[in-house]
This record gives sequence, structure tokens and C-alpha cells, in this order.
Amino acid sequence: MSYRIRYTDEAIEDFDRLYDYLIAYDIDLAERALAKIRDAIKLLEQFPFSCRKASEDSPLLRELVVPFGASGYVVLFRIDGSDIVSVAAIRHQREDDYH
Repeated sequence: MSYRIRYTDEAIEDFDRLYDYLIAYDIDLAERALAKIRDAIKLLEQFPFSCRKASEDSPLLRELVVPFGASGYVVLFRIDGSDIVSVAAIRHQREDDYH
């Protein structure tokens, strides 16, 4: 079974925010970080249930950890039915929380 990846407006804004932050330091670093996140999200097309649960209340709300450098990123997503995964938010691991 293959899942289609959908991005919320908030997730797209997170991509922009993370890119804008990194580009101030190094454009190559910003490009590599976003490419790493996008590549990791492709895993969700086949194996969304392999990621850790983000909430005890909802087994369909999950997090994908994306290693990058000394830390990395966390992708919050929801499994919507049998064929859609909705990426809800993306944050750096050192950020407090999503939004």
C-alpha cells in the first residue's frame, strides 16, 4: 500500500521558516537540511506506522525524527485513512514545540 503525502499550510510555513533561519548562515546548509527533511518524509509513503506515536490519545498522530548534523528535525504528521498522510508541522529538535 502506498500513501499520498499532503502538507498543511502550517507545514509549508515551517519549511519556509526553517529555510529562512538557515540561509542567514549558509545557503548550502539550508538546501541540504530541506532536502534531508523531504527525503525522510518519503518514508511515510510506505511506512507511516513505523514512526513513534506523538500522543497516547491518538495512534494516528505520529512523529518522524530526521537526524541532521548534531541534532535534527521532527515532523509531526497524521495518518488520514488508508491512503493519505498529512504533514502537520516541522520543527528543529531544539525548538520548544510545534507552533
